[in-house]
Amino acid sequence: MLPEVVEALVAEGWHVVLPSRRYSPIAEPETKPGIAALRKLRPRGNRPTANGAKGRGPRAIWVEAHWDRPRELAGKAGSALGGPADLLVAWVHEQYRRSVLGACERLLAPGAPVVEVRGAGGPQDHPEPVLAAHPTQLVLVGAISEVGDRPMGHAEVSQGVLEAVSRAAAGRPASLHQLGQSRPLVL
Repeated sequence: MLPEVVEALVAEGWHVVLPSRRYSPIAEPETKPGIAALRKLRPRGNRPTANGAKGRGPRAIWVEAHWDRPRELAGKAGSALGGPADLLVAWVHEQYRRSVLGACERLLAPGAPVVEVRGAGGPQDHPEPVLAAHPTQLVLVGAISEVGDRPMGHAEVSQGVLEAVSRAAAGRPASLHQLGQSRPLVL
């Protein structure tokens, strides 16, 4: 659902695994001269997965997966990862959230940050992250944009999630991010 986020992560040198029902190709970033040297100059806290160091450079790999089969999803994602994940970005339907994230927790490196994306307006005023052992940037996506009276745009959601990913990769403390408004304002 967030191809711009995947493309940005791959461009930054991450090895990304995309479990979903449908295949949606992600463009491979162009390799530019000196890119290896630039990658060595990463800001502190940015930890692309070690899989790139094993000859499996930055790329996005799709694996067929279904939210209602969380152990199978985690197994396929784990095989594609080839080692512990240094970051988890998850936008999972509410009814499957706990089972999917719980099954995927074993795939994470100790202390790996999580960016958990949810729809705003749920039953809780202050939702708690599912994976308490991992610092979590919780992103609540509203239905209405803060820019004008229109539905949230895909670009707005992607930008907000990328900001949370940057905070997570930099090792910033867990925090809550609200994107847009949870429902239309009635005057």
